[in-house]
Amino acid sequence: MSPAAPTPPPFGRTVPGNGWDLVDGVEPPARTVSVIVVHFDQQRELDRTLAALARHTLAPELVEIIVVDDGSPVPPVVPEGVTLLVQEDQGFRAAAARNLGAAHASGDILCFLDADTSPEPHYLERMVQLPSLLPETVVAGHRLHADFGDTPVSEPVEQAGPAREVPEPAWLRDEYRRTGNLLDADDRSYRHIIGAVFACTAWFFAETGGFDETFSHYGGEDWEWAHRAWLAGGIFAHEPDAVAWHDGADWAGRDENDRRRRDAENAEAMLLSGVIAVDGSRPRALLTAIPDVVVVLRSAPSAAAAFVCVDSVLALLPQARVVVPAEVSSVFAGDPRVVAPGEAPIGRLRIELDECVRVELARPGDSAEEAHAAGHGESADRDNSSGDEAPAEGTRASDGSLDLLGGLREASTPGILAVHLGSTVRVICERSVRRLERWGADAHVRDLLVEARDIHPIAADVRVAGYLGGWG
Repeated sequence: MSPAAPTPPPFGRTVPGNGWDLVDGVEPPARTVSVIVVHFDQQRELDRTLAALARHTLAPELVEIIVVDDGSPVPPVVPEGVTLLVQEDQGFRAAAARNLGAAHASGDILCFLDADTSPEPHYLERMVQLPSLLPETVVAGHRLHADFGDTPVSEPVEQAGPAREVPEPAWLRDEYRRTGNLLDADDRSYRHIIGAVFACTAWFFAETGGFDETFSHYGGEDWEWAHRAWLAGGIFAHEPDAVAWHDGADWAGRDENDRRRRDAENAEAMLLSGVIAVDGSRPRALLTAIPDVVVVLRSAPSAAAAFVCVDSVLALLPQARVVVPAEVSSVFAGDPRVVAPGEAPIGRLRIELDECVRVELARPGDSAEEAHAAGHGESADRDNSSGDEAPAEGTRASDGSLDLLGGLREASTPGILAVHLGSTVRVICERSVRRLERWGADAHVRDLLVEARDIHPIAADVRVAGYLGGWG
């Protein structure tokens, strides 16, 4: 989905990078909250969740509860004061259900729950604190698991849950611990935002364009949205004290030999690999609809110069998309990675070339693939100032030549707008551009200047045969 055009935030502020800890101790103002509960044919679980929500600790006038039914055979029964929305049964459509709930919500903050995930009394109070101060925040709650069985739905979940607890996913628990509750989030932290327990402002949800409603099978729609939220400048946080209890074990905790589970996991991974273009998520060689890097060639003195430029760039970044001037586009008609202006999707990073350059980045003895693997990744370092610090370690190779991919990594750090490589090349982080458009001088975004030694301008009369043959 294409991101919505940035609009001014309705309240609050931003922080450098993902630094939500900079508002520790700040008292959040009161905001209205819309709780959106997605349901399908789980009346008993829904009853438990609504009973738990009735015990929340926020002021009652601040909270509205919306249940969205995804086409159950019999629509659910909800208490007075709870809004019920029903959509037609067209398969598993949690994405569409969440969008429907958001479209009818009136709160400043949206808090998403699944019908089988019941919050403890302080859940809402803790989930809304950061979004109330930092409107770009996406907060993941702490989902625990219990086998409620025939436990009365009126029994407080903060008592019934611990008494009947089953193991939570170890990988997720360990990632929250490793990242300091997502303080050290990076471009793969979308995996730690769970659709059954997350909150964000209504404004930021609209900024992302909401969930992708083409997701019509179980799983993946929350991760796809979270990835787009990150690219849109989202601030990720996990709130360990915002506990909600899921009735039953996590899908990942079930029988690993279950063929249905394995097939579902594979389908989800293959679907997401085509729309989340980051290392560790995207295919290793297959082209996908969404690229990680978009290269824009602004001008070309000749078709030959454009040929050498684009070929050298794609040798290093084989899954990138390259936008070339219309007058030389016919040279690349056989390569779907090379497109005309206006045809390229938005990537995590954009490289702008003011002129045709030849990129020579691999060190002696290195292949392009080895250079790519060595340098391409997301930096978890946080930039907590807008000053003129020196470039981070890794922006230069050990032999003194420019490691462009190190520059790409630095550019992807929130708070870095661009890496300027001489007068001809600029690397722009989509995430920081979105912040700058919203906050202007308050966006905590700065430029990083790096000298280019392995990027050489190409003359109009370049000899293509010499380039291909290696003698010129």
